Amino acid sequence: MINTFLLSLRPSQQVGLLFVLLFGMLTAASVYALTASLRENSDDDSRSQMLKEFNGVLQTSWVMATVFWVGWALGETVATVLFGFVAFFALREFITLSPTRQGDHRSLVLAFFIVLPVQFALVIYRNFDLVTVFIPVYVFLAIPVVSALANDPERFLERNAKLQWGIMVCVYGISHVPALLLLKFPNYQGKNAFLVFFLVFVVQSCMLVQYLVDNKLKRAPIAPKISQTFNWTGWFIAVVVASLMGGLMSALTPFKPAQAVAMALIACIAGSLGHLVMKALKRDRGITNWGSEGRSVTGASGLLDRVDALCFAAPVFFHSVRWYFGL
Repeated sequence: MINTFLLSLRPSQQVGLLFVLLFGMLTAASVYALTASLRENSDDDSRSQMLKEFNGVLQTSWVMATVFWVGWALGETVATVLFGFVAFFALREFITLSPTRQGDHRSLVLAFFIVLPVQFALVIYRNFDLVTVFIPVYVFLAIPVVSALANDPERFLERNAKLQWGIMVCVYGISHVPALLLLKFPNYQGKNAFLVFFLVFVVQSCMLVQYLVDNKLKRAPIAPKISQTFNWTGWFIAVVVASLMGGLMSALTPFKPAQAVAMALIACIAGSLGHLVMKALKRDRGITNWGSEGRSVTGASGLLDRVDALCFAAPVFFHSVRWYFGL
């Protein structure tokens, strides 16, 4: 009966129903967080910290869901522009917590005000071949040239590698999220919002399951200097569970069940291992999160902590889908 009802709806109505359910779940989570904060025992530091982290995730989820909804309601171009602003704040957060010198000024201007808008403009115009190579080829060659012209050789390699890495993760990675809205699948017009939801859902599910399993099993970490909880057992269980959940969501996507499992598997592997890489970067910088102790340093506190797995998963997922289906 539910399937018959869903099939009777137009694509725009189906996506609208998705957002009703999404905002309903966020509202329920917000009510739970408020109730938990009223019952909080000030002497329980561990519970207080967990509640603080949960509220941080919840706030970011509200922002991302609202951005996604506004973008969908106003059109694909607006959605891409809004994700451009998300990339801007993520890159700013990355750069703020990484030391820079006066000689980096030109490179930073290039990154924020030329590279970022051009990358998202390429997405808007569906020039996916150039989207693929613009940053890792042309920009990666241009950044050190601009930096060299600034006549500052002090820690030249480190400074340029840091900026290139920030651009790759924050701009290149995030730009592939709205790009999913612009793929043209046969008999799937108007439903691409489900594809973005599928990606975000399976990646976040993988991260959540891994967190719960790691804390339950308490296996020895494989890289304790980077993560005290990451182990292969928990990672494997999380990837398998999230991939199977992706298979159950195949009806929302242009994939068959086996294809949905495979695409979810690709996204989960890329996202979870990317999250580990971002932890290594934070350890290198001597910080525990991108928004220092939960305080805003860029106007979007801890934003990069919330989207780092997606930054790695989105381009791998996008190009896998595009290659497999010949889009």
